[in-house]
Amino acid sequence: MQDNHQRYGVVSRLLHWGMAAIFLWQFLGMVLLIILGETPLTYFFLGTHGPLGAVLFVLIALRLGWYGRNASNRPEQEASCSGKLAGMGHKLLYVLMIIVPLLALLRSYGSGRAFAPFGIPLWGASEQKIEWMIAVGNAAHGILAWALLAMIAGHVGFALWHKMVKRDQVWSRMV
Repeated sequence: MQDNHQRYGVVSRLLHWGMAAIFLWQFLGMVLLIILGETPLTYFFLGTHGPLGAVLFVLIALRLGWYGRNASNRPEQEASCSGKLAGMGHKLLYVLMIIVPLLALLRSYGSGRAFAPFGIPLWGASEQKIEWMIAVGNAAHGILAWALLAMIAGHVGFALWHKMVKRDQVWSRMV
């Protein structure tokens, strides 16, 4: 269950791959919206975007808590320049995974619409709109989400590079 110096534990791997699956779903819906426009298929994906974004937010909080509990037991980054860059890349991934849904929540709250993912009310509707919240969310949520996708693509690319080129143990630690 716990992480150790050789590999990540079951909990870390479940959180990682569960979040990866939800991110894939979220970005697939947005890509389909860009390619196909507003169709029943894209509405199928978009109908789950908010609730799954809330799930991702909870999972990142759990993941950060689990990281804190296992920090001294986790596999270490290489001391090389590339290892330090990987560490910085992971930190940036975490920052974006926190900021992107926070911006969506800020925008949603400011819009005055109720938000109840999976029927769990987080806040009710309000007739008052808070324009600065809407403006900040509109300005940054989408662009930072695409930046997050670029970081995820880099993360996957470097993982594949470790597996196919370096042939080291990085891939097997998480898989």
